[in-house]
Amino acid sequence: MPNELENMNQAQKILNAAFKCISARGYANVSLRDIADEAGVVLSQLNYYYKNKEGLFIEIVKTLARQYLNEIEDNLKKGKSEKERITYLIKYFQEMLRKNPELFKLLFDLTSMALWSASLKELLNDLFNSLAGLIEKYIINDFSDKEKFKSPIILSRMMLGTLFGTSIQVILANEKEDMIDSLSTLKVLFE
Repeated sequence: MPNELENMNQAQKILNAAFKCISARGYANVSLRDIADEAGVVLSQLNYYYKNKEGLFIEIVKTLARQYLNEIEDNLKKGKSEKERITYLIKYFQEMLRKNPELFKLLFDLTSMALWSASLKELLNDLFNSLAGLIEKYIINDFSDKEKFKSPIILSRMMLGTLFGTSIQVILANEKEDMIDSLSTLKVLFE
């Protein structure tokens, strides 16, 4: 049992190191050796636990997806009406952009990698579909004007696209605070 726990801890150390390195410097600027050094393990252990570089990034996407989905659903559950839920969703994005922009950078970096990797593409597509599904479930299904759209999922995807698209602009902008505050304009749909 201790050996199994040690193996799990080694794998988690590697995963944590990969998150740290990639979110700080970006995928293109990080080598597997950098990740191994950060984790305090030999390079061969990355291959042992994750098979190859893509295997490591697949696990990063899975972990990131679980985190985003859990945090966003927890925030959506706080609201009692669609207006309150959209407010909590927007506040989540605003707080993440203020306090943990590296998490968004990591997501954007992995999304761009998914354009060239079928396995990552599937995982990121599943993440975005799940996020749109949460928005549909907690916000759109109670939205009185949803009939204006062909289907509730279309409005959910538009909202998600607005949140992530604006988040990319925030990451790139010099005047971040004004851009972060602009996310609040999404509430206009519900007035």
